[in-house]
Amino acid sequence: MRLEQLQAFLAVVETGNFQQAAQKCGVSQSTISRQVQSLEATVGLLLFHRQGNAKLTLGGDRLLPHAKKICQVWAIAEQELIDLQSGKQTELCVAGIPSACAYQLPPILQTFSRAYPNVQLRITTLGSDRALKVLKDGLIDIAIVMNNPFLTASSEMVVEPLYEEKIQLLLPVHHPLSKKEVLTWKDLHNCPQAVFKDGYGLQRIVQDQFNRQGLCLNAVLELNSLEAFRGVVKQGSLVALLPETFLVELTNDPDLVVKSLSEPTLTREIVLVTTSDRIQIPPIQYFCKLAAEMIQRGQPLILKNII
Repeated sequence: MRLEQLQAFLAVVETGNFQQAAQKCGVSQSTISRQVQSLEATVGLLLFHRQGNAKLTLGGDRLLPHAKKICQVWAIAEQELIDLQSGKQTELCVAGIPSACAYQLPPILQTFSRAYPNVQLRITTLGSDRALKVLKDGLIDIAIVMNNPFLTASSEMVVEPLYEEKIQLLLPVHHPLSKKEVLTWKDLHNCPQAVFKDGYGLQRIVQDQFNRQGLCLNAVLELNSLEAFRGVVKQGSLVALLPETFLVELTNDPDLVVKSLSEPTLTREIVLVTTSDRIQIPPIQYFCKLAAEMIQRGQPLILKNII
């Protein structure tokens, strides 16, 4: 049973004869007759009495409500696909790492909302690995994350590099290490630290760096909020390795000290990721282009102020 057979059947029901049904559908009468005959062969029953006007048989009468439902459902699906292709999308879901959601996204969201006022934005703060997973699962449209080639290196992923940033050390002002002019990775050996929870890319690269140096990362507290790191480090005993985008506003806090570590410098690459099918949808395509332009244009102005 094919959709065009049901459409031909309904056209005959609506017009009362095969000739007018053919005119309604813009095809020949023989085409309409052939579609109806094929449908009758499929169901094994005659659907019309063919003397005079085409009247429904008992079988045709039973099929009619189902044929209407099927064609209505298809019409709705077809219209939704047309709307999607033309940019009539009801919502756009973005997941981003904490620093991106706090510092990069707000002006982008305002500009996007002016261009697409009828698209509801849904923003979620997630760790990089988790954000990429929910993107693959189809639960979000765009992820702004720390790049992880193991999760983004597939043909379906569209990856746009945004910027790179250093990972620096946040210390309480009275911490012994805050007085050292040059900090090395060895200085952090077994030093009690607050770290991001598992699933955050930053936690992974920090742990990898300690492993490469043959040092012990003494993670005594796991957090998932940048503001929580600020509050915990202020208490006076813990330090934290954090992205410079966040630390730039803490350099003037009298209770905190931000320091760089000597070589090797630890950096992370921030990327925007979507999928090859989503990038074809106008609102998503616009958001990706807008985010790349605004972040790439604005990032140097942020980073040059970091000491």
